[in-house]
Order: sequence, then structure tokens, then C-alpha cells
Amino acid sequence: MAYIKSRKHAVARALPPFGSAAAAATLIALAAPAIAQTSNNTLKEVRVEDSTADEFRVENSANPKFTAPLVDIPQVIQVIPEALMREQGATTLTEALRNTPGAGAFFLGENGNTSTGDSIFMRGFDASSSIFVDGVRDLGSISRDMFNIEQVEVVKGPSGTDVGRTSPTGYINLISKKPKLENSFSGSLTYGSADFGRGTLDWNRVIGAADGSATAFRINAVAEDGGVAGRDEVKNKRWGFAPSIAFGLNTPTRVYLDYLHVKQDNVPDGGVPTIGLPGYTTPDALLINSPILRRTFLNYAQPVDSKNFYGTTSDFNDVTADMFTARVEHDITPDMTLRNITRYGKTQQDYMLTSFMLGGLTATRVGQTSTYRGTVPAVTAGFINTPNPNNPLGWTVTRNLPTNKDQENTIILNQTSLSSKFNTGAFSHTANFGLELLREEQTLGNFYAPGFASVNTTFAPAGSWPVANLYNPNPNVTGYNRISNGTGSFGKTDTVSLYAFDTMKINEQWQLTGGVRYDHYDTSYSATALTLPSRAITPTDLSTSGDLWSGKLGVVYKPAENGSIYAAWGTSSQPPGGANFALAAGGTGSSASRVDFNPQEATTYEVGTKWDVLNKHLSLTAALYRTEVKNEVVQDPTTLLYYQTGKKRVQGIELGAAGAITDNWGVSAGFTTMDTSVQSGPAVTADGSDVLAYTPKNAFTLWTSYQLPFGLTIGGGARYNGKLHRGTDGAIGTPAYTDAYWVFDAMASYRLSKNVELQLNVYNIFDEQYVAAINKSGYRYTPGIPRSARLTANFAF
Repeated sequence: MAYIKSRKHAVARALPPFGSAAAAATLIALAAPAIAQTSNNTLKEVRVEDSTADEFRVENSANPKFTAPLVDIPQVIQVIPEALMREQGATTLTEALRNTPGAGAFFLGENGNTSTGDSIFMRGFDASSSIFVDGVRDLGSISRDMFNIEQVEVVKGPSGTDVGRTSPTGYINLISKKPKLENSFSGSLTYGSADFGRGTLDWNRVIGAADGSATAFRINAVAEDGGVAGRDEVKNKRWGFAPSIAFGLNTPTRVYLDYLHVKQDNVPDGGVPTIGLPGYTTPDALLINSPILRRTFLNYAQPVDSKNFYGTTSDFNDVTADMFTARVEHDITPDMTLRNITRYGKTQQDYMLTSFMLGGLTATRVGQTSTYRGTVPAVTAGFINTPNPNNPLGWTVTRNLPTNKDQENTIILNQTSLSSKFNTGAFSHTANFGLELLREEQTLGNFYAPGFASVNTTFAPAGSWPVANLYNPNPNVTGYNRISNGTGSFGKTDTVSLYAFDTMKINEQWQLTGGVRYDHYDTSYSATALTLPSRAITPTDLSTSGDLWSGKLGVVYKPAENGSIYAAWGTSSQPPGGANFALAAGGTGSSASRVDFNPQEATTYEVGTKWDVLNKHLSLTAALYRTEVKNEVVQDPTTLLYYQTGKKRVQGIELGAAGAITDNWGVSAGFTTMDTSVQSGPAVTADGSDVLAYTPKNAFTLWTSYQLPFGLTIGGGARYNGKLHRGTDGAIGTPAYTDAYWVFDAMASYRLSKNVELQLNVYNIFDEQYVAAINKSGYRYTPGIPRSARLTANFAF
């Protein structure tokens, strides 16, 4: 809240090329002297205003489909503004979502695969494929940077009417920055723990104005290079820029042209072994004829150092994302606006991670002997080898599970909508109608596993990585050559959508808010698979299509102008292949994406109340909700076949507060309970409990800051996530859960001058050790960030 803003001043000349943290410093240094100058080179006074405490409160959604202020929308919607993210030093979407109770990257992946990017679970379900930018789906498993984001809108509950096929419990909408009618220049330079370096800039310039019409140009840019606190070898390196131009500002017809380019060159994190954590026991199977072969001494093994890196220096995660958007807005009348959005986006990810499983002994190799007496057991993938039980420093783990991904996602969209205010008799309406045409594509390439590679028409060993010492792994190894095997897959979904939203005001106390959406989808999937050693290639060509109807309706009672009490209902759907673009043949196949399955359906019921208090500076919300999901695809634990008989439910309460308690004291807080259960079908958790995985039963988040009168702002926050149950996949001996934890952060900023401010953020001030994410088998986990700090210099001219 203490960051600096500028108003009404001239802006700099053209900027030099931008591509690193050093370049960010150069940009700011070169631009600053020119920014305060007018066209005749006379220096004008720069007026700097402190941000106000109620910048944590947002009155309206930026999504035109919400046809009422947030206080009158019968649904839980949390808006995370830039001011809040700036105070916390949040740079990615995953970090920004720490302000949303119960939503987070709790899931690390399965079967040796590691989740990448924004792998978000929310209210019991995976929401990773339900992330949008300005209301348009954003594809790709990448980490989204916040440098070009004005606010993040987290919509919980029914969402099918808003965005079509989606997660049953909500979606996340990122609102990008756009040109505005003021000259401004701001930037930041950050240095922190693990040699973290980052620079940003935000430059807006009004470049033409005549006859009441104005043209404005804006560019946002970022460069980041640094490690991750508490993790060896893991690094994030990225740069990006987002130029945009707006024509016709202050006129009935406005045109916005936006482009976003982001390049990432990261070293991914596969996590660390869970050995020694609470709930860990030997991963060896109980052999009836040779029970002594179970290495029970592993039950008492010490945990590994959470800094350890079990990958190699060959690991990489290269991402390139491009997005072009054209928006045209025309005010037909003061109460009627026509909008058209056209977008083309492409995200490419080339990824390799040396993963591991840390499995145990499963069966016997006949005829071989062992120092444990009896026959030598066979091993599972990622075996933990313990040649001497009394020498843990000699134990090793095999590196034989490379996670390879060569993925490209493309999206083409055209959306036309009409917003209108009108009356029908005694009732007034605020409505939005739209037509959306959308094409989404995903291409994946396959690679040879360790052990084989294709050389012309023969086979040669591809090699494998040397084993890693369990307690002191060495990443500086070579051995595996990643080679494409020439096969892959291509998935495409075409969607035609019609939608309508309306808020009908009956009188001063009562109003109805609702919407309906029709989607016709057509998904096609083609793939080739290679069988070794025969080299036979098996093709697959499948398709499915259908119609989806979604709706929502809310009744709102307003006992006062600044408050509402509501009851609401809504639905959402997800057809086969809707999240991953993959299909499988119908019948009795062992796949969850069979073309003969019906769409998964979700229904949400919600009652709540919202109030804007303290002269509308503080928003308070409270809701009771229940989401029921049917047509869930479940797997029979015996036959391993899939059936569409599952039902799940999540219900609870959600409380929120955002805004200013006084002129200098701001707060953002949330609390939720998530009572989850499997209503029909097998248990989905490792311990067999009747709950959903990766979902804390209780979660709390708080951030508050206070501006002191002499230029100092102090702030702090707390986050609580309850116990998490991991998924089930037959793993033996690994933790079935993660413990609950509290984390506390702090911030202090001081304004050195009207143009410069220093900000210090300290994270996890009590150095709490906790599990931030765990994989499905429980073999691996991501440690929480230890105590760390970042120092930021904010500039505004």
C-alpha cells in the first residue's frame, strides 16, 4: 500500500532493448531524467501520491459477464489487486493465490511425473486447466508471471455459464494491464535470498490527443534470474515484455492492441524423498515366504536435507509464450456497448527432469542370494538401494524416470458481446449477451526411455544416469541422451458458444441475477505409439462431440444499499478430453477419457451475505456452499477398469474481508472450510479415508499493513493450511498425508523521496519446516520455502 504512484506528467523517450535484470536498471536510469521533462525541456513538478489502504478492496469485476457490483453478485469472488501483490512481493500466479484460502499448488504429480507451472487445486478439484486471461482460456503448464497483471479474480463455485467447460469448483481469471489516460513511469529492482534478481517496468504514455480523442501506449516488461530459497540447483530465469496501444480513448469507439511475449529458461524441481517424514515406513512389499527381506530399518531412517537436488545439470524447462489480442469497443448508446475480442496465443514447453520414485522390494529373483538371507528381491522403478543397513551415507537411489515433455498449445478465439441497460415495464436490466468461437490445439512429442534409442533402424543403449547418493546427491553427472522416438499426439477442440447474463432489479430491495450458456464442442484426437523391440507403430484416431448447457441463478435481497443477502444455484460440465485433449476408445478400456463417457456434471448451491462497511472502504463476505459432482470417472481397484459411477461432494463456509479499516490500515483476509467426501465410488486417498485428496479441511490467509506518518509502512501476514491427504496409487510405506502448518511473513517499506521507496519482505519469519506439495505415490515432496528475504527499490516518476 505504500508503493509510489505518479500523476499527470510527461514521459520518457523510446526505450532501449530489454532482456535482463541489468537491463531493467539501465532502463530506469536512462528514462528517469527524461520523464519529468515536457516537450520544451522545462522541468515540471512531479506529484507523487501514496496509495490508500482501501486499494485492497475492488468494487467491480473487470469481467463484463458479471452484470452487477461485487457486493450484489450472489457468488464467492475474490479479487487480488496489484497493490496487494506488490506489498507481498508476489511475482507468480501461485504466489498471488496465497491470498485465497484453500487454493494452492499442493499436488506434485504422479508416476514419476512432476507437475509444472501453476498446478492449482481449489475446493477439492484440479483447476490447472481453468486459468483464463481477460476471460479467455490460457493453455499450457507454465508458471505465469504477474508483471503485466492488474488483478487476479478467483471465482469459486459454478463457472460453466461464465467460461464453458471447466473445473467443477471454479476458475481463475487474470486481468491484464491496459493503456490509460495518464503519463506514468514506474519500475522496481529486487535482490533476495538464493541470488534472486528481478527488474520490472511499467511505462504509460499518452501519445496523441485531438478533438477529445486520445491515443495511449503502454509497455510492461520483466527480467528475472535467480535461485529458489532452500533448494540447491533449482533456478528460474525469465524475461518478458507486453506492449499495448489504445486508440480512441474518451470516444465512443475504442481499439486496444496487446501483445505479450514471455521466455523462460528454468531448472525444474522434482522434489526430495519423503524418507524419514512422519508416516514413512519401508517401501518393501511384505513377502509371505521371506518376511525378513523387508528392510524394516528404513522405518527409522533420517530425513534427507530439504535442500538436496536429485536431478542433474542436464535438466531444463524452456518455455516460450506469445499472445496477441485485439479488442474493439463501440458505445452504440450511453447504455449499450458492443465488444469484439480476437486472440491468438501459443505456448511452447520443452522440458526434461530427472525424476525418481524411491520404491522398494516387490518380488524374488529365483536362484540369487542376498545378505539379508534368502532370495534377492526384484525392485521397483526408482529403487532405494541400501547395501549396508548400518551405513546410510552409502545408500543410493536410482535415476531412471526421466520426465520429458515437448508440448505446444495454441488457441484462436473470436468473441462478440453486447452489454446493455434497459427496462421492461417496472423492471430494470443490466445484461450481457455473447457469441464465442474458439479453437484449442495441443501437440505432444514422445521420447525413448532410458535403455534404448533409435539409430537408423537398429537399437542402441541410450544409457542412464548414475545412481544418486540418497543423502548427498551429485547433480554433475551425464549418461542419458534424450532422443525423440518419432511418435506423439495431437488434440483439438472446436467450440461454438452462446451466452446471456442479466441482473434484473425488481425494486430497491430485490433483484435476480442469472445466466445461461450453450456450448457445442467437437474434440478430435490422433496419436501414434511405438512398441519395442518390434518397432511397431500403433495409430489412434478418435473424436467426440456434444452439447453442454450451463446455467446459474441467484436471488439477492438488499436490506441496505451497502449490503446484500443471497441464495444461488449454478452448474458446470467437463466432457471427456476437455482438460487434456486426450481421448480413448469406448467399451471397457482402462482409460478415464473414453469417448463413450458423458460429461462430468457439477451443481453448486450457495447462500451468503456481502457488506461494504466503514463508509464502503471495507468489504465483508460470508457464504455457505455445497458442490455436488456426478458422472465422475472412477477406477475399479481390482479390475483397474474405469466406470462413470462416481459422485463427490465438497461443502463448507467461506469468509472474507478486504479493504481499509482506517485511512492508513488495510487488510485482506479469508477463511474457508472444505468438508469433502466420496459419495459413490472407491476412496481416492492413500489412507482410504472418505475425503478428497490435496484439499485442506480448514485454511486461513491474512495480510495487513499500516502506513505510519513519517514515510514508513509496516505489514505482515499469516497463512494456515490444514492436513492434506494424498492420492492413492498402490505405493507402499510412503506418507499418506502432510501435516498442517502456519507460515508468517513480514514487510516494511520506507519512502526515501517522493520518487523512490525501499521495501523489505521477509518470508517464513519463524523458519517453519513444512511440506508444500506431495506427489500421488508419496515418494516425493516439495519443501516449503524457508526463512528468506527480498529487498526491492520501487521507482515512480
